[in-house]
Amino acid sequence: MSRRVPDTAMIVRGPARVGRRTKELIGHLRPGDVAIIDHLDLDRVAAEGLVLAEPAAVVNASASISGRYPNVGPLLLAAAGIPLVDGVGSHIMDAVDDGEIVVIDGEHVMVGAWEGRGDRQTLDSLESAIATARATMGEELQRFAENTLEYLRRERHLVLDEPEVPDVPVPMKGRHVLIAVRGPDYRDDLQALRQSGYLKDQRPVLIAVDGAADTLLEMGRKPDVIIGDMDSVSEQALQSGAVLVVHAYTDGHAPGSKRLEALGLDHIIFEAPGTSEDIAMLLAWERGAELIVAVGTHSSMAEFLDKGRAGMASTFLVRMKVGGILVDAKGVSRLYQPHVRKLDMVLLVGSALFALLVVTAVSQPARLFLDNLWNAFELHR
Repeated sequence: MSRRVPDTAMIVRGPARVGRRTKELIGHLRPGDVAIIDHLDLDRVAAEGLVLAEPAAVVNASASISGRYPNVGPLLLAAAGIPLVDGVGSHIMDAVDDGEIVVIDGEHVMVGAWEGRGDRQTLDSLESAIATARATMGEELQRFAENTLEYLRRERHLVLDEPEVPDVPVPMKGRHVLIAVRGPDYRDDLQALRQSGYLKDQRPVLIAVDGAADTLLEMGRKPDVIIGDMDSVSEQALQSGAVLVVHAYTDGHAPGSKRLEALGLDHIIFEAPGTSEDIAMLLAWERGAELIVAVGTHSSMAEFLDKGRAGMASTFLVRMKVGGILVDAKGVSRLYQPHVRKLDMVLLVGSALFALLVVTAVSQPARLFLDNLWNAFELHR
């Protein structure tokens, strides 16, 4: 291909970081890298991770917005000022090696002698694509509803039957259980729960679904249980001492167990349909939790399509089952009012009295005042 004269205002360059799975690539990105991904319909959580990693640009082999539904992930990149080039083609994933210098000139992507071309997105182009997706999502909604109904027929045992829940050695009966999922606003919700005093006062059992375990550790909170397929959890989190529960397919196949076996980590297999956040709720329910606090869990069609789910039957059924004790983290952080414990009040009063005694002991005027007060009391006896 012939190269056009570069427009310096549009040029971005940096070392390439290539990853077919965006959530795994994010952990290897450094500020100034150029992220090379193949992510059709870039979801919000993946986009938030990219923004936090501060790459110089993102090059997507696929379309960040296909038009199936209005996914807002690409808007987050544009709002953060991170250049996004879409639809470059899958060949870029093999043409570029990690560490090679990538030059992005407008819609052109150049690495050594190789050059590709895509769509340089802007806030205006992305907003237009999202508006079009909103106007034409009727067919997607119908497919989603049909798949949900079909799954409801197949998975109704989640409500009607007693699931075979593995024996997880973490006491939950009569306790609050917080289930953290890497979903919309989950970081903000966790911070709000910490600032309200809920985490400190209630000390809930912390169940992290996959990569949410790392966020808890960043906040200084060790998860009690990590549940999921273990593909987006750091080794540090896996080795933190949490009980590891691998979500397996109903046929017993558990891909996540291979990684844990390679690391020599003990783990428990939980065979169940649905998502990992669903079975985390079932685990808390069956183990007698008093309250389940959900952080970042998914509940809308757009959120499920972001996760590549064609329906939400299992989530719908599980929430029907546990709904009586399930609350959203946003509600907890707004309504929770920390109370003053009697012990804290006694310690406060004791500290004040001790301070008064110390002041009296070292202050000559205070001693004279108390001596005169005592003498006056003796005279009137």
